[in-house]
Amino acid sequence: MEITKKMNVPADFLYKTIIDSVLHDIKQATDQTLTEEQLEGYSYLKQFYKDSNATITIETVKKNQAYAFQTATKKNTFRVHYQIEAIDESHCNLHYEEKMTSEGMIQQLNDMLLGTILGYFKRKQFKKMLSMMEEAY
Repeated sequence: MEITKKMNVPADFLYKTIIDSVLHDIKQATDQTLTEEQLEGYSYLKQFYKDSNATITIETVKKNQAYAFQTATKKNTFRVHYQIEAIDESHCNLHYEEKMTSEGMIQQLNDMLLGTILGYFKRKQFKKMLSMMEEAY
């Protein structure tokens, strides 16, 4: 999934919102309080359901420009990348990219089918979240 959107918020606000969310997620999952400077290369285990967990590894942290992470489960690996480009003092462009690779042919077929069906809703939900970020500013 790829989404590019001109945001009605400054690049630093969008970046800080993303990073604050990441720091909060880490605190919830590990009970550790990290700083932004400690994020790049950091990995942690996150429990989703009773028998479902994933290893999240933060790959890129570039202040006001980029954030990327990988989520690895037994069946899939998700890579997410946020690229932020300042336009002026109150606007920025966001390019969001999400890629998934699956283990095994049956899992790949299953994910391709579900991805097609759920992709529309996922895209719609993500755009709603971006609008909420703009409203919060």
